[in-house]
Amino acid sequence: MSIERADIRALQDVLHHEIPLSQQIGLVAEDYDGECLALHAPLAPNINHKSTAFAGSLNATATLAGWGLTWLLLREHGLRGVIVIHESSARYELPVADDFVATCRRPPEHAIERFLAALRRRGKARLALTVEILDAAGRVAVVFTGSYVAFIELESERQG
Repeated sequence: MSIERADIRALQDVLHHEIPLSQQIGLVAEDYDGECLALHAPLAPNINHKSTAFAGSLNATATLAGWGLTWLLLREHGLRGVIVIHESSARYELPVADDFVATCRRPPEHAIERFLAALRRRGKARLALTVEILDAAGRVAVVFTGSYVAFIELESERQG
């Protein structure tokens, strides 16, 4: 699997075009090494009345990290599709008082294979992902779990 800097730039463009909120919260696709996607967000546009990050911004950033990893997995396998979040939960462990980074690790290979097989067979599949948001000291501040559904157009639907 070859990860290019162009993949991160493409993800950044897609996020800003498809999900305008990503621009409003200052989201930057910072890094993807083939194993972990990192999205960075500045505190300033995401601040609450306690001078810490607004929980809604933390949740949005985590949601987009999982969405972004799903998008990258599709891209790596030559697939395009619509990605939606099906369900999610978040645990807020620590307040975030500075810029923050959401990291989403690639799931185990067997989960990716099952996801891709279902996509190719049925045109839709679900993928469970975990995202962590780290504070400036590198401590886990938020743990987010989400179930993402991807839809692709099957060859038989294109012909009919």
